[in-house]
Amino acid sequence: MTDTVNATDNAGAALTAAALDSYSSDFNASRANRVAATAATSTGVLRAATDYRGLRALPRDDFSIELKQGSVTAQERSGRCWMFAGLNTLRHDVIRRWDLDDFEFSETYLFFYDKIEKSNFYLDQVLATLDEPTDSRLFQAINDYPADDGGWWQMFASLAGKYGLVPKSAYPETANSRDSDAFTQYLNAKLREFALELRTRHAAGEGVDALRARVRERMDDVYRIVAVALGEPPRTFDWTARRKDDDDDAGDRKTAEGSDAGKTGKKADDGFVKGGLISEHGITPLDFYAKYVKQDLDDYVGVVNAPMARTPFGRLYRLAHTGNVVGGHPIEFANVGMDVFKKAVIDQLKSGRPVWFACDCDQFSLRGEGVFSRDVVRVEDLFGIEYTMGKGDRLEYGVSPSNHAMTLIGVNLDADGRPNRWKIENSWGKDAGRDGYFVASDAWFDEYVNEATIHTDVLDEPVRAVFATEPVMVQPWEPISRATRCA
Repeated sequence: MTDTVNATDNAGAALTAAALDSYSSDFNASRANRVAATAATSTGVLRAATDYRGLRALPRDDFSIELKQGSVTAQERSGRCWMFAGLNTLRHDVIRRWDLDDFEFSETYLFFYDKIEKSNFYLDQVLATLDEPTDSRLFQAINDYPADDGGWWQMFASLAGKYGLVPKSAYPETANSRDSDAFTQYLNAKLREFALELRTRHAAGEGVDALRARVRERMDDVYRIVAVALGEPPRTFDWTARRKDDDDDAGDRKTAEGSDAGKTGKKADDGFVKGGLISEHGITPLDFYAKYVKQDLDDYVGVVNAPMARTPFGRLYRLAHTGNVVGGHPIEFANVGMDVFKKAVIDQLKSGRPVWFACDCDQFSLRGEGVFSRDVVRVEDLFGIEYTMGKGDRLEYGVSPSNHAMTLIGVNLDADGRPNRWKIENSWGKDAGRDGYFVASDAWFDEYVNEATIHTDVLDEPVRAVFATEPVMVQPWEPISRATRCA
């Protein structure tokens, strides 16, 4: 005997005309419902739900801690938000360290290698699951997004560490980086075709060594697809930039690194010449990264706030079968309470570093105004309902997985030192939000921010200690931190 309803025994389940008439009568009996319907059908749900009082109560300027950043970037019609957020995190230090007016890394450069590495990672996972039936949950998860655009900070770190970085001028955007759907569609189709071939050969008795050799051959096709779509990236490049203080005496001042470059008016080892010019010729991406970025991405770790019964705080969780670079950084997070989470974020901002973070950007958000706030987007008032799920239950039921990564560059602290609003650098271009920047209420932050990447030197010792523990393996479909499928 079972208490569950048998789906085939549905005599009482069908909606009746009488029930619909009753619902309609109840709806039309309320003047508020009629007014709400008029507003929503005319202007859309979000516009009709916007509360001007909430907007006025959420200041957009004058944050007590705020980092100045370069021009707002635009991922356009691609899912590279995690990559943009990672590069925006690093460029703040490049602009400050080298005294530049502005600077932007080439996102397309990492995109090129991400597509190739993800393809190789996918085929490696296919080889690891050759005996899994195609309808198994594991194979379905692996096969779901072979080389899609989404990702995590750890995947960004794996790419930058392996391939270096280049300025945008050295490898600009292409039509297929700006709008990646068609390119990715046909790449994924070919990868799944390769997976079928590998599994068919395995079923016929071919050994793993022979199958790996076949993967290496097939990766030649992958490279061709990606190179046609994006163009090949540079092996070396030239780069010239001017410092803000570009005057006759600029060369007589030491750089942020303590160099005496420019005193003689000749090109120094660090690329400076008299007049504040940075000039590089034939530099490699790895050398550019080492010389101008000067940050060890191994010093950054992931923290997550996932208040579910299955994921106790104070534990390290690692996502199985997930990544982009074979042998790259594992996708892992220390799960911590929101008070610990926010302290780490604030401490990093205080140290002068932006914070990469991932959230559910769809909930209670206004893209045009650049606002994340439940007090502004009053859909509960519009619909006459309440959303009562807690954060843990929303993660369990797939209501609020991470779907977008951005960069925190500011926070406002009240008289007691508590945060009440956050400043966010987005990658949707300057026409979204206020010149590309968004503001989030602290209450929204608590509920819809899931992950952040923190430098170990600002973490409290109990959190650092978590990363020395054995990780709990999490399957790719489990809800602690599903893939950041960028908005």
